[in-house]
Amino acid sequence: MKRTKAERQQALKETIAETPFINDEQLAQKFAVSIQTIRLDRMELSIPELRERIKSVANNQIKALPMEEVIGEIIDLELDKRAISILDIKSEHVFSRNKIARGHHLFAQANSLAVAVINDELALTAKTELKFTRQVKEGERVIAKATTEGKDDKGFRIVNVNSFVENEQVLTGLFYMYQTHEQKGESLK
Repeated sequence: MKRTKAERQQALKETIAETPFINDEQLAQKFAVSIQTIRLDRMELSIPELRERIKSVANNQIKALPMEEVIGEIIDLELDKRAISILDIKSEHVFSRNKIARGHHLFAQANSLAVAVINDELALTAKTELKFTRQVKEGERVIAKATTEGKDDKGFRIVNVNSFVENEQVLTGLFYMYQTHEQKGESLK
């Protein structure tokens, strides 16, 4: 049974409210309409595109640091599980003589993502194990992916971060994160 436009738009609002990271292609498939129809419905309903929804949700979810302190742009976030950010390497990120990105920018992207994925008011990097696996050049896009891996024997949360340019790994790291649990009244030491 085909839905009316009003029924489809109501179902679209409900679907996006339940799963804000769903993209237009997935919505088009779910509702058996064209991507253009989904985009027009979103515009009529004043629902922003996926990237803007992600920013809005991430901005409201991240507890350990303000969004403007995240290096790169968070495009996916599930607190205490995973996060993804993008950093476009520009002239201010590279050495002027060889156009290779300075390592501290790649580290900053990975480190701020490791902090952002922690569902706590306070998350600090206690220790890292980091390896740069290839140079990154001006004009390249670095995609960092963070996943939480549990705790070590000292109680630090372990966050695994891998950064890629296209499908080639450029950085891999383990971040041992100190965090508090204010809602439980306990702290990790």
